[in-house]
Amino acid sequence: MALFFQQNINQSSKLAIWKIEEPELFYTELVTMISIISHPHKRLQHLAGRYLLPFLFADFPHNAIEIAETRKPFLPTAQYQFSISHCADFAAAIVSKNQAVGIDIEMITDRVHKIKHKYLHAIEQAFVNDYPIEKQTALLTLLWSAKEAMFKWWGRGDIDFSEAMQIQSFELKESGVLHARFKKDNFETALELNYQMIDQMSLVWVITAPHIF
Repeated sequence: MALFFQQNINQSSKLAIWKIEEPELFYTELVTMISIISHPHKRLQHLAGRYLLPFLFADFPHNAIEIAETRKPFLPTAQYQFSISHCADFAAAIVSKNQAVGIDIEMITDRVHKIKHKYLHAIEQAFVNDYPIEKQTALLTLLWSAKEAMFKWWGRGDIDFSEAMQIQSFELKESGVLHARFKKDNFETALELNYQMIDQMSLVWVITAPHIF
């Protein structure tokens, strides 16, 4: 077993991180590939993410997963809402029986400095600039992870990360809550995102009542 982290959010919602240590056969005996992936490690990530779904809820019908035009995996019956993420040797998943969810996990690396202009609003960039230099990489990674989690929670694609999702300034800790505004066309809402900084990774998840558009 390679369970790295688990949290039971409430009676109907759970999340976990799995450290990928097993060979591919371990996963393929338990879950089915739903897309063709040629790269061996990416295939392992894909399988580990789907393995977590019935790990969290034993009756999760993983063979019924379909892929929407936006590339979001979903269950046609909506029996569960779920979200999957992976990075390096880790996969993360969140599953809920009755709430909309999104999750993202990222390794803390310098690459976020190269793409920060794509996802930061000017106000967020000013907030980052005010932080000590040695903490900016972790902060930028967390902000990127938060916006990826919101994007997955939204589930409909076509989002300007810098404008549609804006996160209020906060004090970076090992764990905490981020407050954000999400706006797309005529839909706007406040969101609270939970985060954990674990072993040079950022984990962010959002869970809300079902979307009402």
